Amino acid sequence: MTLTVDIKGDFTPQEVSEVIRAALEQNERIAKYKIKKYSGICEDFEKKYGMGSDLFMEKFESGELGDDEDFFDWYAAKRGLDIWNKKLEIISGIRI
Repeated sequence: MTLTVDIKGDFTPQEVSEVIRAALEQNERIAKYKIKKYSGICEDFEKKYGMGSDLFMEKFESGELGDDEDFFDWYAAKRGLDIWNKKLEIISGIRI
């Protein structure tokens, strides 16, 4: 995939590249932090309920589990983990 950058202003390609690279690095750090945070939450629930997060998601989404508040927190943490893993994968694949 090729992206085109349309920069308004009188900036050199090097200046633009440096800003984009710095933004990507910052977002990579944020993604890694969020992944660590959500992974820890999921691991705690996995230990507490004796099942992996993927199996939990299947059961939760099919309605097999009740309306326990923990399940909604676990669901949110697993969704967050999946979203941030995807973002990190995208960010890590960008070359400037």
